[in-house]
Amino acid sequence: MNATNIPAALSSALEARGYAALTPVQSEVTADEAIGRDLLVSAQTGSGKTVAFGLAIAGQLLTDDQLPQPGAPLALVIAPTRELALQVAKELTWLYADARIATCVGGMDPSRERRALNHGAHIVVGTPGRLRDHVERGALNLSQIRAAVLDEADEMLDMGFRDDLEALLDQTPAERRTLLFSATLPKTIVALARKYQRDALRISTVSEQRGHGDITYRAVTVSPSEIEHAVINLLRFYEAETAILFCATRDNVRHLHAGLVERGFAAVALSGEHSQNERNHALQALRDRRARVCVATDVAARGIDLPTLSLVVHVELPRDAEVLQHRSGRTGRAGKKGTAVLLVPYPRRRRVEMMLRGARIAAEWGEVPTAEAIRAKDRERLLERLLAPVEVDEDDQALAAELLAQRSAEEIAAAFVAAQRASLPAPEELSDRAPEDRQKAHRPGFDDVVWFRMNVGRRQNADPRWVLPLLCRRGHVTKAEIGAIRIGAMETQFQVPSALAGRFAAAVRASANADGEDESGVRIEPMQGAPAPMRGGPGGAGGPPQRRYQAQRTPRPRR
Repeated sequence: MNATNIPAALSSALEARGYAALTPVQSEVTADEAIGRDLLVSAQTGSGKTVAFGLAIAGQLLTDDQLPQPGAPLALVIAPTRELALQVAKELTWLYADARIATCVGGMDPSRERRALNHGAHIVVGTPGRLRDHVERGALNLSQIRAAVLDEADEMLDMGFRDDLEALLDQTPAERRTLLFSATLPKTIVALARKYQRDALRISTVSEQRGHGDITYRAVTVSPSEIEHAVINLLRFYEAETAILFCATRDNVRHLHAGLVERGFAAVALSGEHSQNERNHALQALRDRRARVCVATDVAARGIDLPTLSLVVHVELPRDAEVLQHRSGRTGRAGKKGTAVLLVPYPRRRRVEMMLRGARIAAEWGEVPTAEAIRAKDRERLLERLLAPVEVDEDDQALAAELLAQRSAEEIAAAFVAAQRASLPAPEELSDRAPEDRQKAHRPGFDDVVWFRMNVGRRQNADPRWVLPLLCRRGHVTKAEIGAIRIGAMETQFQVPSALAGRFAAAVRASANADGEDESGVRIEPMQGAPAPMRGGPGGAGGPPQRRYQAQRTPRPRR
């Protein structure tokens, strides 16, 4: 530990917390060349950033290893979200045991925050909007600030807080220290640093591999219609002490959370529609093990730090590599191992492969765990748990003797195993055979059929395991009502019984736009007569040339 530049009080706090050595970013910010300078730091999530900037600003807070009487704040820490701000305040509280730390975040009682500020504080931690509101109302005096810290500055700029940040920094003394912590350094961060920092020392502890070394990445292909079942099987396969599931919108969080609770999972939800009080209760349930699964949006999950979190599932794909890494970085922290799983709908595989390549993340590709694989895992875990040595008291031994007097050891063991299995949600049986395999033999009801075509084929990654659910959803039919499916190079052809063809076509038209396509650009239309054999050329069986299928960009959803 670089104890030379760390005050004794903080060294004692670190030792009491179990720190045997500083993390790389903590060592860098306390090195001789960093003392007293503005810092521009890029570090991975989970690398100990909060403690790092807590140590870095010690020189601005302490005099002769002592804090002055609380008054106008000496340090300002700005974070993008309520959860992250509260987490930062919690970390600084144990690092600076005698400091008075005030939090100012949206969703909390502003009058209580104003009273806390009025009583004086050494450090103020908050979100940009709420901090600016207190400044403009005269409740927060920034004239004595000696150090300003912007945590996850790139996220704050992405979220549109630039004006708030500049308004806050403009209220602080020009001679203050400014510490910018950012996972990435886009042009907007560089411009902000140039405007508000002087001779800043650039520090980077982000590895060249970019993904966390303690995180195992897995990509699992799945039919779009079976994503929720895939989530259930992943949770059952890994049986993580704590898991977080990322969705894109609050509606999807609500739907998935309800489905998991119905299936018997102890789950909580975090999204923009939940009050701060509800979020606090949800996080506490995860910390005290009353809940094991958290379903969340990206914004709601920022700042979550759960030591037992070992599984992250990207239920809906992140919009880019940075979001992927930030989500995944909720696990694999402080030297612990974690697993991040991406659920990849079949038509999105190419896009995900490109994103992983760009992020220099090596992911292991595979399928959703089957019910058989889950039952095998359950057996391993149950045997391990039952064969582990245990200490029993006299009451336990007496009860065991009474049971053995009435039942055989095999009967007791079987009853115990059954009880253990009954407490576990049942795994899902996913589609294990491609639709085309089921169409090889003649099926009753398909003597008189109408052929339809769809404008995606092998070159657009069309896969029978997602084609069939798509047809059922668009045409309001069941799997049994779709006949043979032929996937060509540029289009897919399939059968619908003539008795259902009219209803199928009407349902498809109702779910399409003026161009006859759905929101993903997929067009379904009837063919004239039976198709010619496919030869893999453009346009399939004599139809018009089809454009390459591309998923349409949708507006960024509310979080």
